[in-house]
Amino acid sequence: MRYLFLFAIIGLCSCQQEKASEMIIYSTQINTVDDKNSQVEAIYIKNGIVRAVGSKKEIADYERPSVTILEVGNAFVIPGLIEGHGHFSGLGNMLQNLDFLQSKSWQDIVAEVKSSADESEDGAWIYGRGWHQDKWDKAPEYNLGTYPKHNDLSEISPDNPVILIHASGHSLFANAKAMEIAGITKETPDVGGGHIVRDENGEAIGVFEERAMGPIKIAYQEYLAERTDSEIANSWNRSMELAMHACLSNGITSFQDAGAKFYELDRYKDMAANDEFKIRLWTMVRHSSDEMEGKLTNYKTIDAGNGFYTCNAIKTELDGALGSYGAWLLEPYNDKPNFTGQNTTSTEEVQAIALLARQHDMQLCVHSIGDRANRETLHIFYNTVRGSENRRWRIEHAQHVDPADLDRFLESGTIASIQAIHCTSDAPFVIDRLGEKRAKEGAYPWRSFIDHGIPIVNGTDVPVEDINPMANFYASVTRKRSDTYLEFFPEQAMTRLEALRSMTIDAAYAGFQEHQKGSLEVGKYADITILDNNLLTCSESQILKTKVLYTIVNGKVAYSN
Repeated sequence: MRYLFLFAIIGLCSCQQEKASEMIIYSTQINTVDDKNSQVEAIYIKNGIVRAVGSKKEIADYERPSVTILEVGNAFVIPGLIEGHGHFSGLGNMLQNLDFLQSKSWQDIVAEVKSSADESEDGAWIYGRGWHQDKWDKAPEYNLGTYPKHNDLSEISPDNPVILIHASGHSLFANAKAMEIAGITKETPDVGGGHIVRDENGEAIGVFEERAMGPIKIAYQEYLAERTDSEIANSWNRSMELAMHACLSNGITSFQDAGAKFYELDRYKDMAANDEFKIRLWTMVRHSSDEMEGKLTNYKTIDAGNGFYTCNAIKTELDGALGSYGAWLLEPYNDKPNFTGQNTTSTEEVQAIALLARQHDMQLCVHSIGDRANRETLHIFYNTVRGSENRRWRIEHAQHVDPADLDRFLESGTIASIQAIHCTSDAPFVIDRLGEKRAKEGAYPWRSFIDHGIPIVNGTDVPVEDINPMANFYASVTRKRSDTYLEFFPEQAMTRLEALRSMTIDAAYAGFQEHQKGSLEVGKYADITILDNNLLTCSESQILKTKVLYTIVNGKVAYSN
């Protein structure tokens, strides 16, 4: 008997699928993304593993009453999409709070905060994320350059402290109440690797860059710590459900989490032990070298929970973000002379973390955006892993690279972990920051990476950007903004197959998981994404309209539209 999975009968199908251990998928457009880019017509799955791929006639031999049949016509069937760099708990947290990724003005943000403040008890913190001053349609009424001052926010929320994280995650905005609680005064000094933005009188305007965010974040964490154990657990569980649903509804079956604290890793291990994961999570530890010393053995975890949870990498950073002048550059900013950005973590500390990674045979993943940060990271990698087997250490973002350093990527076996959507999202201000020549030669240099044989993995950096992989794919192959169609040096674009690989098999390679997933081959996990458009052949405009029809994880339909 054949079952046609339709949205109208999803409840029935979900029950059938829970009981089914075998499935056959038929489609005229199945792309395995194997080494030969093979096209097949059918896939046979048993107990969560791909057991056979081939023609419809070949796979029909596996049909019997106990096998669920999923016929999708000419839908595009591909390996389950992998989010190559995001922040999993950050995604869940954002979905529970205010989201400003689509906000067009400071006034819009103030209005949303006011609505939240009106509904909140006095003293309750208001948290939001996603604002970006360079993407607003108009400047704030009270401003310092492109930054708003806290006046409006403090006026509409006098009794509720407000913390609003910048889209990049490298700065935040606080109102007067939050600054008061955090003890911020006119005399509060800057810290190394951070900056409090001040007006002409030396007063903080509410913007805190890089490590200057610390006091505000600590005050917020102290507020959160006052919750009951039940409230903490409920909030965490809710955030995980929201994050997993966001992934599955976007066709994402695996998520590479770019940095988690010990308490989060403990919770992830518990989730894996209790079979609570609906997607596969691969995560990086994020602590200082002193904090990790003697503890990594307790957290290194490979393929727990039937392959749903792995922690075998460490995350650190050398600089900040380009938009907030935090990227560490070899030469000064084009629009901020005599300033070369922020070295947020000392090279000595990153070197110490590199030695810990080597000692525990873990991958090292270093956030490096500016060309100076990339060069320093490559120097550390080269000196630490030279002469050893390929450890697949990664530079996260690798946004602006001096062309002279491309060979060093190869020499050190470094993977470029890029986020294509950052290119088009940042395009309006990149030339302002770097100047025409530097932007053309080294900004978001994907074609240069690929032509040099440098492996890449592609992600969205959610919640810095929207998790939508179709928008990320569009940016990868067009380097155009989807709203204004501003094109950013298209000669550095990927081909469509390269972009697809960067979200599947190449992403799996970047986590030492290419033998388990990333392509539809016999013996690999049956993690599959089914779309209504063929991303390799449809028109550019159709890419952005592509819908996820099914997301299959471990041989079971986890999402159906």
